[in-house]
Amino acid sequence: MAIINGKQIAENILEKLKAQPKPKNFLAAVLVDDDEASKSFIKQKEKAAKELGIDFRLYEFPETVKNDELREEVLKIANHRTCGGIIVQLPLPEHVKKHYILNVIPREKDVDVLGERTLGAFYTGRNPVLPPAVGTLQDILLVIGYTLSTSKVAVVGLGFLVGKPISVWLQGKAKEIILFDEGSDFLLLKEANLVISGVGKAGIIKPDMLNEEAVVIDFGYDNGKGDFDSSSLDPKPQTPRRASPSGFSLNPISYTPTPHGTGPILVAKLLENFYKLCEIAK
Repeated sequence: MAIINGKQIAENILEKLKAQPKPKNFLAAVLVDDDEASKSFIKQKEKAAKELGIDFRLYEFPETVKNDELREEVLKIANHRTCGGIIVQLPLPEHVKKHYILNVIPREKDVDVLGERTLGAFYTGRNPVLPPAVGTLQDILLVIGYTLSTSKVAVVGLGFLVGKPISVWLQGKAKEIILFDEGSDFLLLKEANLVISGVGKAGIIKPDMLNEEAVVIDFGYDNGKGDFDSSSLDPKPQTPRRASPSGFSLNPISYTPTPHGTGPILVAKLLENFYKLCEIAK
């Protein structure tokens, strides 16, 4: 077993960004309601941004905010002359139509790649930055020296934040892709070499459901736990062996833990997107 150290991967990304010219524009974050999980995620982004010396500005709105009011405010923030990027923290309250809000973010400031125009450009290979989940997966595979072209990949959960963009990005790269949505038969997970999960349901995937040499990239988050239940595995990271260019042994199950797995990398990739978009806008 090898535990994939997402915190270290994220730190390496941030160190590279520190060596680049710091964007002069500010990064805006919109938070609706005071949900504890959302506040925690925003704080992680703010902390990383401040570590880079980025001007991070948080705009908070009450849960009762109306669709039109929020859309107008997000557009006003995004159109500010010195705004280089804007984040709308999800999920939004049930009465708020998320696409109605996200679609007012200009493509050149959409660091999360969530607006329909930005996603359309990504799906056709024309967007200058990748969705953070896709960028996170790409970096993890690079670090562990994983070869997609010979791999059978399972994507569990086809949500628009993780599963859908990742499944699109994998097309033409993986040997075979198996998609699992609600109601799918998990027996087929045994056939996969690489399992990518973004369901957000703690412990939905158990080690005995997987190929014994599988690699699990877990984006799920449910009250501090991931989709993959690693409790029966040895929690101590083993000394890496030279089985791949990165030094990770991929035998048996390797996985990203929760916390300190994909989460820190997602934040780092979002900031990397901010740097790229600010550079393009010069």
